Amino acid sequence: MLPMRFVVVFIVFFAAGHSTTVYDSYNDFTEEEYTPQLDYKNPHWCHTPRLTNGEVTCRSPRGGGHRSTLGTICEMSCDRGYRLLGRSSIQCLANRRWSGTSYCRLMRCHVLNLIPHGRYTCTRGFVVDSRCEFTCDPGYRIEGEHSRTCQHGGSWSGVQPLCSDTDPPKIKCPPSRLKVAEPGKLTARVTWDPPTATDTADKSLEVILVGQEPDTDFKEGVNIIRYKVYDQARNRAACKFIVRVEVRRCPALPPPMHGYLTCSSDGNNYGATCEYHCDGGYELRGVSSRVCQFNRNWGGSPAECVPMEIKSDVKTTSALLDQFYEKRRLLIVSAPNISDPDYQLHNIMIQKSDCGLDLRHVTVIELLGSPPRETGRIKELLLNPGVIEGLRQAFRISRSYFSMVLLDKLGQDRERFIYPMASDELFSYIDSFLLDEEERERLELHRDFCD
Repeated sequence: MLPMRFVVVFIVFFAAGHSTTVYDSYNDFTEEEYTPQLDYKNPHWCHTPRLTNGEVTCRSPRGGGHRSTLGTICEMSCDRGYRLLGRSSIQCLANRRWSGTSYCRLMRCHVLNLIPHGRYTCTRGFVVDSRCEFTCDPGYRIEGEHSRTCQHGGSWSGVQPLCSDTDPPKIKCPPSRLKVAEPGKLTARVTWDPPTATDTADKSLEVILVGQEPDTDFKEGVNIIRYKVYDQARNRAACKFIVRVEVRRCPALPPPMHGYLTCSSDGNNYGATCEYHCDGGYELRGVSSRVCQFNRNWGGSPAECVPMEIKSDVKTTSALLDQFYEKRRLLIVSAPNISDPDYQLHNIMIQKSDCGLDLRHVTVIELLGSPPRETGRIKELLLNPGVIEGLRQAFRISRSYFSMVLLDKLGQDRERFIYPMASDELFSYIDSFLLDEEERERLELHRDFCD
C-alpha cells in the first residue's frame, strides 16, 4: 500500500457589497507518493517536437525514427534567414516534457539610409538574402557598389554608395555669323543673344564669355567667341562660334605717273575715296577722285598727270614765275655763251639728270650769251628778251661768268653755285634743305624709277 498525503483546501468567497464572508472546506485527502514507472518503450512519451521555419534532428535511445521516447535528445536549427531563440538542444524528460523550448525568428538587417540624389529598391525588404539595388537621379552616377545584400548575420554587404554629379552641363552657342563692314569702315557692329546652359543637377548656372562682348565693333577677319559653364561639381561644358567681319575691297589703286593719291579710310575698302594729285609741273587730266564700290570696283576711270603747259611767250618776269609758284622749283643756269667750258662741263655732269630733277620738282631755265644774241629757254621754249632781262635784274645774275641760282617753290633765292655741280651734289642739297616730309616719302617710294 502506498503512503498517502492529506491536503486541506480552503475556498474563501468574498461577496462584493455584503458583509458576510463564507468559508467552504473539504476533507483532507492523501496524495499517494507514487513514482510512475519509466517506459522507454513508449514511442510517444513526449509530444512530437516541431520547429516552425527550422529543423529538428533527434536521437532516441531506441534508435530509429523514434523522436519522442523518453531520453530522446533533439538538436534544433533554423532555416536560412532565421535566428534560433531558446535551447539549441532539448531532451525528453520523465515528466513527459521537453527540457526546453525554441523558436525561429525571422532575421533582418537594419533599414538602409537613403542616399542623396538617389534611391534604392529591394527584392525582399530588409530580410536575409534581400538584394537592394541603388539608382541615381538623372545627371548623377553611382560611385561604389551598385547593390547591397542582407547577409545571414544580419549585416549588409559592402558599403553605402554615393551619387556623384558627373554629367556636364549642356550649352549651345548661337550660329556663326558673317557681317559686311559699312562703307568707309574697317569694323562691323555684331550682336547676338548669349546662350543659356542647363544641367540635370543644378538649376542655376553661370555662363562665362571668353572673347569680345556682343553689340561691339569687331575688326576685319575671323573672331572666335567662346562660352563656358561649370556646375557645382566642377563639370565643364563649352561651345564656340565665329564672328567673321568682311571688309569688301577694291584692287589697289595705282598712283598716276608724276603724281600720287590721298585716300580715306584704309585706301581700298568699300566706301574709301582716293583723290589724285600731280607733282609740281604736272597737271591732272581726268577725274579728281574715285570711290571703291560695293561690287569691289572703282568708280570712274583712271586719271593721269601730264606735264604742265608752260607759256613762254609771256611779256613779264612775274607772269613767267607765277606759272611755277608753289608748283616747281627753278634752277637758273647762266653762261657767257654755249662754248663756255664751265657750261659744257655742267651739261656733261647733269645731262642725264632730267628724271631726278622732275622727281624733285625742278625746272631748268637757261640764260646764254649777251644782247643782241642773248637767248633764254626752258628746254626748247624760248623766252621773251624782256623776261630774260627781268630774271637777271631780279636775281642779280651776271652775264660775265658761269653761275647757277636755285629758287624754291615760293621763288626765293636759296643757293648760288659759281662752278658746275654734279647731279648727286645738287640732289643732295635739294633733298636736305628744300624737300618737305611728304616729298621725301614720295621720293623714297619712286627713287628707283630713274634707275
